[in-house]
Amino acid sequence: MRILKRSARTWQGPQFAALTLALLVSACATPKRAVVAPPPPVVAPEAPKPAPLPEAPQNRVALLVPLTGSNAPVGQSIANAANMALLEAGEKRVNLRVYDTASGAAGAAQKALADGATLFLGPLLAGDVRDVAGVAAAKGVPVISFSNDAGIAGGNVYVMGFQPGQSIARTIGFARSRGVERFAALVPAGTYGQRAQTAFVRAVSDAGGRSTAVVSYARDVTKMTAAARSVTGFDARVKAGGGSVSIRPDGSVATTGSLPPVPFQALLIADSGSVAAQFLPALAKFGAQPGSIIVLGTELWNNEPGLARAPALKGAMFAAVPDERFRRLAERYREKYGSTPSRLASFGYDSVLLVNTIAGNWPLGAPFPRTALTSRDGFAGIDGAFRFTPGNVAERALEVQQIGAGTITTVSPAARGFAN
Repeated sequence: MRILKRSARTWQGPQFAALTLALLVSACATPKRAVVAPPPPVVAPEAPKPAPLPEAPQNRVALLVPLTGSNAPVGQSIANAANMALLEAGEKRVNLRVYDTASGAAGAAQKALADGATLFLGPLLAGDVRDVAGVAAAKGVPVISFSNDAGIAGGNVYVMGFQPGQSIARTIGFARSRGVERFAALVPAGTYGQRAQTAFVRAVSDAGGRSTAVVSYARDVTKMTAAARSVTGFDARVKAGGGSVSIRPDGSVATTGSLPPVPFQALLIADSGSVAAQFLPALAKFGAQPGSIIVLGTELWNNEPGLARAPALKGAMFAAVPDERFRRLAERYREKYGSTPSRLASFGYDSVLLVNTIAGNWPLGAPFPRTALTSRDGFAGIDGAFRFTPGNVAERALEVQQIGAGTITTVSPAARGFAN
């Protein structure tokens, strides 16, 4: 028993307390663990940016027109119509860019060449065409101009503008087919008048008619009256009738004796319709009364405002491009742009149609196939059928129109194409 008690006393001493404390500390302590850094956040890789789409290969065409200055309305109409043609045709191989010629046509052409243009449409004015022609020729680029000056055609320059000679020939040919044999002409002083005179003489001869007189005039009332007196052969007719001439106080002319009729059946007045109307009182004074002769006009009469409402011109005839397609174009133009286009807007539309027609045979990056321009079958457009002659001037299928009582009617339709 003593042993047991001694043993109890032994474990109850200070040693026992220390051991107990050590055991308690050991039991409560948390074992140490290695510290591990958290993994970095997972970042999704950035999606690669799409590479820019390569520019679709296209042949570049420059439209050279005045976009500023006094001719800006006409130039803008042409540019708008050209863009309409490109969109309506859906042609993707042609890249059309517009350049302003108002500040210098040659500079506009040089910029277009620097941008890669291989064909020029325009310019509008003959002087601008001359400035562009040399720049374009150096690079072998054709120029399809909108000028009506046939004198600038040739080489790399083509002229789309309406030609007075073609209009005159068409009208005279039609009048001749209606039995008219004797013709006379009044032509304005200047280049246009000179060309009209040459065309008139040739057309009358080709049609088997006879020219009785060609008289030039300046646009002055007194000089126009003198031209009317001359073209009607008034003084010679008075003399032939054995009479004399006197001028009444009111300016009218009085004659004695018998006055023979004027020597012509049809009279060409190669000017605007408004100028032609100004001639009629003087012509009547000298014996060429309305109804006794047929007045013939030129392409300048086409789409002239108020022409149908000029009573003095009733029965007059002129030849021009067909207007029906242009009227429909003008409707679409107004819907798109909210304004009425210039009549010359058809040049922009038709020149782009021409390019679109040829585009299928124009390899990308190659020079424009100029030989395609001289196709004898020609092209069709807003202004009807046309083709370029060997002299690079547009030959057009024209209709003959006649002025009635407030209306203008087509008395001889334009051909739809070319027979040869």
